Amino acid sequence: MVPELRKKYNEAFSKVKYDAYINDLANVYPGQLDFRLAETPVFVPKDFTAKMLSACETIIDVITKPDYHKQSEKAIPSHLKVPDEDAHPHCIAFDFGVCKNEAGELEPQLIEMQGFPTLFAWQIILPEIHAQHFWTPQGYSPYLDGYDKASYLQLLKKIIVGEERPENVVLLEIFPHQQKTRVDFYATENFLGIKTVDLNDVMCEGKKLYYINNGKKVLIKRIYNRVIFDDLFQQSKEIREKGKIFQQELEVTWVPHPNWFYRLSKYTLPFIKHPYVPETHFLNEVDLPDDLENYVVKPLFSFAGQGVIIDVTKEEMDKIPDKEKWIIQRKVNYAPAIETPDDPAKTEIRIFYFWEEGTARPVAANNLSRLSKGKMIGVRYNKDKEWVGGSFCLFEQ
Repeated sequence: MVPELRKKYNEAFSKVKYDAYINDLANVYPGQLDFRLAETPVFVPKDFTAKMLSACETIIDVITKPDYHKQSEKAIPSHLKVPDEDAHPHCIAFDFGVCKNEAGELEPQLIEMQGFPTLFAWQIILPEIHAQHFWTPQGYSPYLDGYDKASYLQLLKKIIVGEERPENVVLLEIFPHQQKTRVDFYATENFLGIKTVDLNDVMCEGKKLYYINNGKKVLIKRIYNRVIFDDLFQQSKEIREKGKIFQQELEVTWVPHPNWFYRLSKYTLPFIKHPYVPETHFLNEVDLPDDLENYVVKPLFSFAGQGVIIDVTKEEMDKIPDKEKWIIQRKVNYAPAIETPDDPAKTEIRIFYFWEEGTARPVAANNLSRLSKGKMIGVRYNKDKEWVGGSFCLFEQ
């Protein structure tokens, strides 16, 4: 995306450097790195960053309006509502595809957003180790809004740990040590001093929750929640039973509150009008366009691309009984914008926003990126390919 930087980086790249980089990353938490990492960061010029942030801020304008809370009640499945919801989410992740407009210029297009955590801690480690092996341009940083590693860590601590002692704060997940993103859990433990706890190991006594730490029963006051209900419902009856704590009145603070997973999601997109947010409608509220090949249809209540219909036909649409639970969105065409030694790669950029208690709006602080040469972003579309996988952006400051 910055041609002179891309040329210089690619010329200096070597497989020996990449292998050493991966080896160092794999040994941060030995045996736990379970996804491919790309050979390059994404260099992002100021004007492109400004376009992404403009879209993010417009969305934040919408969700901070008093009527949005009422509008988004429909986003939460009634049987999944969790009590004691916060006034706002603790974090938001915005996903942008790097696309090409009609004038042939690169521009961002919002793909999705989520009021849910992502690799907030791992993305501290990735650019640091990368810089030990590869050339990094001056005047570029993975952080946004003036943050650096120290201030970003301070922000993460405020958001996740708050005023509690770390031992009373847990990262909650189902079978956390089997999750592909578990390196982020261990990085979170390392940076913040909290424990990763399996939902199966949580004990409920009245309105209080406990876990065992070094043989001692410890009160849980704050939960950094990484449990996704889609995943929970695919588990055994016993685990689903454990998951009923989400719908109970408890003396805990959720970070973020699970209801925001639904309030800030695909459900939000039809409310947004912005040049870098694709035209989106609820499927039950729109006449089907004639050029269906230019649209994609997505279920509201799914995660990680599950259930998305890419090749849309009227016959497929007629089969959907609950159209109010789907959106239809104008397709965006990812641009093969990242030059690599063979085929150019497409990329998606995720911006991390955090919302501190007592502040009017969230702030942008960090990022991740994913490179792809397949039909879609994702591991199964990029098997046996190089210069694909997880990475990070370096933003022009």
